[in-house]
Amino acid sequence: MATVYKDATAVGTGAIGTYSTLYSTNASTTAIISNIMVANESASSVTVRIGLASSATTPASGSFLVYDVVIGGNDTLSIGPFALGNTRFIRVSSSSATCSFSIAVAEIS
Repeated sequence: MATVYKDATAVGTGAIGTYSTLYSTNASTTAIISNIMVANESASSVTVRIGLASSATTPASGSFLVYDVVIGGNDTLSIGPFALGNTRFIRVSSSSATCSFSIAVAEIS
């Protein structure tokens, strides 16, 4: 098995309930997520969601790691570590485009 270390970033979506993909695995890859960081780059609070899905869709109820968590102005949120199975998507949403999502991953294939 080969292990490849990666990182990825995504900008906030600007509307809670609108999602973008931060990271995904394919059918032959699993991953160890060492950390997801969310940085609020504004003086105003933002609300964020981070969920897991099997495709680039809205995560189902019960599939959220973070749901409607408020991050204060100029503050950060950190979650991890956790494992991610094959063909899984980490989907992110925020109430403002002034936050950024970052991830550190070890892919195993």
